[in-house]
Amino acid sequence: MHDEVVWVTGASAGIGQATVRRFAAAGAKVLAMARREPRLHELESEFPGRVKGLVFDVTDESGREAALNALPSPWSEPAVLVNNAGAAFGLELAQEAKWKDWQQMIDLNVTSLVFMTHAVLPGMAARNRGHLINLGSVAGTYPYKGGQVYGASKAFVEQFSLGLRCDLLGKQVRVTSVEPGAVQTEFAQVRFGGDKDKAAQVYKGFQPLTPADIAETVFWCASLPGHVNINRLEVMPVMQAPAGFVWHRDDS
Repeated sequence: MHDEVVWVTGASAGIGQATVRRFAAAGAKVLAMARREPRLHELESEFPGRVKGLVFDVTDESGREAALNALPSPWSEPAVLVNNAGAAFGLELAQEAKWKDWQQMIDLNVTSLVFMTHAVLPGMAARNRGHLINLGSVAGTYPYKGGQVYGASKAFVEQFSLGLRCDLLGKQVRVTSVEPGAVQTEFAQVRFGGDKDKAAQVYKGFQPLTPADIAETVFWCASLPGHVNINRLEVMPVMQAPAGFVWHRDDS
């Protein structure tokens, strides 16, 4: 990874921030992309010359194009793109959900990820080297009440990643979908509109994964020999398992 250019979206917190630190510590040149400028400055100060912050909103079409088009070399030619930006909004049943929450998840988890991929893929294919690492979720495989659009957006990430693998056959460009279970980040707090007490209940009574756990997983996938591709990697805390079937029984 030494001096390789790595792009990380959603870099100001959680898994993204930990991923920036992991790659920078290994000697990579990391372009950290997020909306929160002060947090990006902190990463730049922590790894001078190794981390470059790029402030923009991945869901803002004109803003993201302008930010990426202005990048100088070598920052404009990533060897690795970590599509980490994503979130869940709300946990209501489908028939009670807010359209705004659904739209936000589609824009962030699907559209922006596809855009970032489209921005780097032609260059990677032309250079015949590169690695796309997309952050999915176990929610894309195992549904749960209230997670219908979030889970569907992450199922898209898995299928999109596998489709890219098909199209890139014959190129030295790797594609990986990393699919975590419960990770203690700002994720639940964002989902519940900033309610810290409600968010804390999500992780109560068991040891969840940490952002550093997933960053290490992402780094491992990227640092394997060039002929090795991890297609999908599902990772959960020991105290989490796939949910079983459920029934609603009428007691009458």
